[in-house]
Amino acid sequence: MTIQLPDQDQRMAITGPAERNLKIIREALGVSLTARNGSLRLTGETRAVGQAAVVLERLQEAARANKPMSREQLLETVSTAALTNPSPAGPTVNVPPSTPDTMEVYLPGKRIRAKTPGQMAYLEALHHHDLTFCIGPAGTGKTYLAVAAAVSMLKSGQVRKLVLVRPAVEAGEKLGFLPGTMQDKVNPYLRPLLDALHDMMEFEHIERFMAHDLIEIVPLAFMRGRTLNDALIILDEAQNTTRSQMMMFLTRLGHGGKMVVTGDASQIDLDDPRDSGLIDAAHRLKRIKGVAFCTLDGKDIVRHSLVQRIVEAYENVKD
Repeated sequence: MTIQLPDQDQRMAITGPAERNLKIIREALGVSLTARNGSLRLTGETRAVGQAAVVLERLQEAARANKPMSREQLLETVSTAALTNPSPAGPTVNVPPSTPDTMEVYLPGKRIRAKTPGQMAYLEALHHHDLTFCIGPAGTGKTYLAVAAAVSMLKSGQVRKLVLVRPAVEAGEKLGFLPGTMQDKVNPYLRPLLDALHDMMEFEHIERFMAHDLIEIVPLAFMRGRTLNDALIILDEAQNTTRSQMMMFLTRLGHGGKMVVTGDASQIDLDDPRDSGLIDAAHRLKRIKGVAFCTLDGKDIVRHSLVQRIVEAYENVKD
């Protein structure tokens, strides 16, 4: 795609000093963008070129109004454009919102569906409540479906940020005793969330979204003091939070945001299982308006059939 640039003053407002704006667009959307002889040449994947064209159109509008965009405004515009699905001709077409039981993600042609009545009820609750708790054994899809719903909402523009959170260490989060850098310390604990993302987005897409703070994967200890607006926040392995950690996490919810808390009450790794923030929250919040609780069981296990039989065997053993 080729876009003609206006006169010199407006041109500077579009390209930015030292072509700063063009560099931001290149890095954020993964397009090749070259300014030459009064025009801009965009090349790359059709969707990315269309998204870049949307951003450049907004820059032109700001330039014509004599209100050049700041760096922060440009990043905001790029983030919004990244959530659209332009047609090959270039105009922006918003992706239709996902239905509660069928979700469109970023991998072309891939849609993720609930497979059991329990999973359908879970997704229904997630779409209609700002805070949803899901408790169930391994293999029921409680985390995978939450990530799928979050990615789908991010794509359709229903939320502007996705935050995936996990207790970094099952009890105490004493990261300093682990070897390596801070990233080395927390990566093994956050890996399951990243694995789910990789099933829904290309690696380059994830990398770009994380670089521009549209997707964040963080240990629970790093959530203190934050307020997240217009974000979908998922807390995984919540059975290994303490009461105070759970309260800290739940109070991070900002305007326009949603939270999903998932956990398995049979896999509490705290010294005293009665200290579990998940179990405590289930008792404290069960009558709070706007909070949904979903319970999945062996019938909702969608992994290898052997997993369902293993879960049943452990549940049936009497100590």
